[in-house]
Amino acid sequence: MILAIIGFFSGIIGGMGIGGGAILIPALVILHGIEQQDAQGVNLIVFLPIAITALFIHHKNGNIEFSYAKPIIFIGIIGSIVGSFIALKIDPTSLRKLFGFFLLFIGVYELFQKKE
Repeated sequence: MILAIIGFFSGIIGGMGIGGGAILIPALVILHGIEQQDAQGVNLIVFLPIAITALFIHHKNGNIEFSYAKPIIFIGIIGSIVGSFIALKIDPTSLRKLFGFFLLFIGVYELFQKKE
């Protein structure tokens, strides 16, 4: 049941554009004792159907500027491959700390970002 609740809240956060991994990864590591690398792998698999759905909806609503999207997609694929190899080489404890610092940084950034 706890996995369903984690998935539900992760999906809501992911649908808002924040990134469901901000909920999913810490929940899997803390509540289920899963290694950081495995939790990140689960997050990537969970991300696929959410991303495909969001892409379809945004394309349908005309919200995609393909001239910007193509280079971002290409560089994102390269970055994800490199990041995957780096994540496998890093100690799980260090990776957990780096991920926590990243979430803290993003949270502070969002807190002080000017809203229009």
